[in-house]
Amino acid sequence: MAELLPFHGLLPSRERAAQVAAVPYDVVNTREAAELAKDNPFSFLHVSRPEIDLEHGIDLHDERVYRQAGEAFRRLCREVPLTVDEGKHLYLYQLQMGDQIQTGVIGAASAAEYRAGIIKKHEKTRQDKEDDRTRHVMELRSHTGPAFFTYRGKADIDEVIEQELKKEPLFNFTAPDGIRHTLWRIDEATSEKLSDLFRKEVPVFYIADGHHRSAAAARTAAECAPKNPNHTGKEDYNYFLTVAFPADQLKILPYNRVVRTLNGHTPAEFLALLGEKFEVLPAADGEVEKPGEFKFYLAHMWYLARPKFDTSKLNVIEQLDVSILQDNVLAPLLGIADPRTSKEIDFIGGIRGTKELVKLVDSKQYAIAFSMHATTVDQLMAIADAGEIMPPKSTWFEPKLRDGLVSHNF
Repeated sequence: MAELLPFHGLLPSRERAAQVAAVPYDVVNTREAAELAKDNPFSFLHVSRPEIDLEHGIDLHDERVYRQAGEAFRRLCREVPLTVDEGKHLYLYQLQMGDQIQTGVIGAASAAEYRAGIIKKHEKTRQDKEDDRTRHVMELRSHTGPAFFTYRGKADIDEVIEQELKKEPLFNFTAPDGIRHTLWRIDEATSEKLSDLFRKEVPVFYIADGHHRSAAAARTAAECAPKNPNHTGKEDYNYFLTVAFPADQLKILPYNRVVRTLNGHTPAEFLALLGEKFEVLPAADGEVEKPGEFKFYLAHMWYLARPKFDTSKLNVIEQLDVSILQDNVLAPLLGIADPRTSKEIDFIGGIRGTKELVKLVDSKQYAIAFSMHATTVDQLMAIADAGEIMPPKSTWFEPKLRDGLVSHNF
């Protein structure tokens, strides 16, 4: 059964929490991170994107970048300050974006359970990104960016959470992007009770977001264990920071695609080739209303593409909208055999909207943009249960968790 254990959380002072909290390292580039952290010495981006405090253009994997992360982390511990809770706790973390509210439990997940498949994944990880996260975590000796898990909700767990939400929170603030973040510390006795409920009632966790964090955590445990002659498997380095949300509270947005060229085709030739497998119709906008279809923006016009073939005969992976696009359009027509490595394709989170797709194509940086229907949480869990792997960039979760509110030292 899935473990979610209480731990000694590292937290910012109440007064500084809003300044410390930062978007995940992998949703902003260096320029965006520098802009967000500008004039805010307490932003956790100084830790998660430490290159913003080094010379412009430095290699992101330079040893100095990791040393800078450690120095920034220790500075925040002193100056914010960040302090470690004396007792072992679980925490509740609620995010509100407009009408959407989701409440997760922050706890320590098991690296051994990740390796055993009790924590299920649906994406492949990249070696270079695993290396980067592992080096970052080892430099800090802390898991500071939570992995984002989901699970099939249970009434007993919901009941405990509802009671805790009636209490006074530790932090409650609205970030500049309008998302409200609220955090509660659960007392030690209730933390143990809630942890026991997860152990008894939740057979598996699913990684919603944070595959590289989870993989790096497992590698961290594997690196630390041989160095400890008294290793028992219960040391803090065997566990990592996560937030687990019930699946029915989550929202997945589309993950759209933009492609630099038409692979030698003119727009008319591309439309003709696409028409062999898809019904292609002019569209008023880029919003995709039904699964199984996609829209694309080409030569200043939106089009709807609807498969002429029977998608119900495809397997669970092939039925995904992103798979239909990849298998029938991106690979055979546009020459993008592997979207993980191709330099011809980029991925645009759905939070940016379809206007961003129009802007990118009209700027002539890209030749064509594809607007997708969102993958569902049920699809994600079904694919993970089947031991399958989704195509890259299949899901974009919103709202994004913030780094720095709770960290897990080891």
